[in-house]
Amino acid sequence: MYKKVLYNIIILLIAILNDGCKDNNRTEDKVIAEVGSKKLLLSEIAAVVPDEIDDKDSAVFAEDYIRKWIRQELMLKKAEENLSIELKNVNRELEEYRNSLIIFRYKNELMAQRMDTTVSKAEILKYYNDYLENFKLNTNIVKAIYIKIPAEFANPEELKKMSSNSTQEGIDEIRDYCLQYAKGFDIFTEQWVDVERVMNNIPTTIKNMEQFLRNNKYIEYQDSSFYYLVAIHDYLLRNEQSPEEFVRQDIKNLILNRRKMEFLKNLENNIYQEGINRNSFKIYNSELNET
Repeated sequence: MYKKVLYNIIILLIAILNDGCKDNNRTEDKVIAEVGSKKLLLSEIAAVVPDEIDDKDSAVFAEDYIRKWIRQELMLKKAEENLSIELKNVNRELEEYRNSLIIFRYKNELMAQRMDTTVSKAEILKYYNDYLENFKLNTNIVKAIYIKIPAEFANPEELKKMSSNSTQEGIDEIRDYCLQYAKGFDIFTEQWVDVERVMNNIPTTIKNMEQFLRNNKYIEYQDSSFYYLVAIHDYLLRNEQSPEEFVRQDIKNLILNRRKMEFLKNLENNIYQEGINRNSFKIYNSELNET
């Protein structure tokens, strides 16, 4: 019986959606589900069903929404029946949440309007040098060229030779070649990247990456369709000193976070001082009932 009723509801909902009618003035609203005194209306379901999905997906979405609504209302009803008046009184929590949310939004608005978010290269470099010991690598990083080439075009020795040339002329040559023949490629010769980012493109694994990097200049793999090559131009191992450029964005975020904390601290202090200057608050002596 339940499934039949739900089916009829969904058919009605789809008809309304197909008619382009989510307007309550054109369609008589219907109660779709009821738990205690709470009612779920057809218009409420129609309002949340995405316009872009087809009839089948609309039906699935509507059915899921109805089931979740019923479960939630049943749980709420049971809680209302069994909790004490004290536990059901959430006014204080709601007020605290409202206050926190308003303050949060106000602070964000002020930061967006007034806080300087420009971080110079000099600031980043100074922070890096001041806290050098904090920037040890927690992963292996490389400068490299990655190529995925169809097997019929692959000439491993020639590709190794081309991809090992780190001059601008060599980089231009390998890029032009890859644009013509490669199924996929990346050139990381001007930036450090996590070696795992490169390895994610190759359907093979290396058990001891640190040892491998110490002893090899190339990572190769070939299957029936493609030849994969990584030409390693440089590498640094886990626990070695991180290059400044590799942690540059992290340092920028740290500087901005410190600046944000200072901004908010000053904001609170300034508002408090303004309150003192304007006599905006009073503190009473609880024993003498005096300020």
